Amino acid sequence: MSVAGAATGAEGWAADPMALPSTDWLRHTLAVTGPAEDVARLAAAAEGSGVIPWFYPDLDTMEEDQRLALLRPPDGSPGLPPAAARVLARQLREAVARRHEQVMAAAAAGRGCAFDLHALLPVPGAILRRGPADPAARAWMRAQWGVIQPLRRVERLPGSGDGRRRRAARIDYGFWSADWTPWAAISTLREAWPHLAFDIRPQYDDARD
Repeated sequence: MSVAGAATGAEGWAADPMALPSTDWLRHTLAVTGPAEDVARLAAAAEGSGVIPWFYPDLDTMEEDQRLALLRPPDGSPGLPPAAARVLARQLREAVARRHEQVMAAAAAGRGCAFDLHALLPVPGAILRRGPADPAARAWMRAQWGVIQPLRRVERLPGSGDGRRRRAARIDYGFWSADWTPWAAISTLREAWPHLAFDIRPQYDDARD
């Protein structure tokens, strides 16, 4: 079973030395230029759902773990009464289930994101099964993408062909990335598409929480 956003154990976040206390979303522009056929193929390959279909533990187990944690908080603070802990744990489970349905529906819908890192450089199934808070999963994304969340507010921008070259084309994207520029992904794309030029420009003064 899977969905983005469920249990993100504090140990997972703490294990990532590059995780900021709160996410800074950095605005970027990316221009891709080269032979028209290659630009068109890259544009088609880059289209995806814009979400990562993470896998998570069994919801029954998660609900019971939540209930016990609410009864006896790990920090030693007073817990909730049994009835309240049971109700809140069930509400949390239902929220995770709803989010699961939304993410899987978005993934099935497919191609609403013009530049989807998961479409271009898919997260392997073995990593997806670990969930987004797992240190190994975060390490994989740092190494392969350079960021640990999908890009947001992705759009194709008005662009123009390179008049100096015959049969050349250009496509421009705008997007926001979490905390960092996805340099690792861009480096891999440059190797995979040697006839294309990838010009990415971060705009640090536009960073947002």
